[in-house]
Amino acid sequence: MEIPKGPSIAELIDEYHQEHREGPRPHLGASLLGHPCDRFLWLSFRWAVIEQFPGRILRLFRRGQMEEAVIVKDLESIGLKIHSTGGEQSRVDFGSHVSGSVDGIIESGVPEALKSRHILECKTHGAKSFKTLQSKGLQAAKPMHWCQMQLYMHGTKIDRGLYYAVCKDNDEIYTERVHYDKQAAQMLVDRGHRIALVERMPEPLSTDPSWYQCRFCPCHDFCFGSKTTKEVNCRTCAHVTPTPEGTWTCARGGNCEIPLDVQREGCAYHVIHPDLVPWEWLGGSEDGLCANYIINGVKYAVGEPDANVYSSKELLGIAEGSQTIEEVDVPF
Repeated sequence: MEIPKGPSIAELIDEYHQEHREGPRPHLGASLLGHPCDRFLWLSFRWAVIEQFPGRILRLFRRGQMEEAVIVKDLESIGLKIHSTGGEQSRVDFGSHVSGSVDGIIESGVPEALKSRHILECKTHGAKSFKTLQSKGLQAAKPMHWCQMQLYMHGTKIDRGLYYAVCKDNDEIYTERVHYDKQAAQMLVDRGHRIALVERMPEPLSTDPSWYQCRFCPCHDFCFGSKTTKEVNCRTCAHVTPTPEGTWTCARGGNCEIPLDVQREGCAYHVIHPDLVPWEWLGGSEDGLCANYIINGVKYAVGEPDANVYSSKELLGIAEGSQTIEEVDVPF
């Protein structure tokens, strides 16, 4: 008798991680601000493009996070004094939605500067990435990591950092001390504020879909293909505005502040931001509750659905062809 086959253990574990993945981060993180494309950062912060990682990659991320405790233990074993690690990480907050968390703070014991304080940044690398890091150094090989450390030094007022990298293939270690560059750090903070608060979508890094920095970007389809968000939440809504105080407000609700859990779900009044769809924008209704678009030569109203108005989800379904007017049961 042949034993019936079902999902493998690996498949079940990966499915579990996919089902329990965390939602997108609420802030514009220091780990992202070294990214070369303003549009990528804006779309990510607006939750307009949310990369869906498979379970295996989510497990890899978890392994990188778990490695931090091992790194700290090894550093402490050779005399470094470290705190603010794990669940007690120090947070740096630059206001206007820009912030991040430091892997650790070293009070003393770094061999080249025994009495100097350093921020600690821990990373794991594959073999190819690790060799590039060894040959080129941090700033050239991993500019986003270098920028991340500059922001952490800026926020903690600690002028030195220790970058600790581990090769996942052979457990080889690479360390590099990084010095604070005040001008570079301030430029990154200013960039973060500008991107977080701007209402309209920035231009892309390149208009060439084959450009090496665009080819594998999670926003590639948005920029060069559909030009349409798949996400309906408060941050993709035309009614909503990010504020310098680090909050989000809704014009539809009298400019009230929107709690984070509400932001993730959106509401029935959602109107797709005009930069997040390729449709022709005809402006809002007189009462300011709805907006009008032309899709394939047909005029549609979007807002709280009724006999003449479609919800954002319904309109996205119609535009991509997965739904028809009859299927959403709204007379036209």
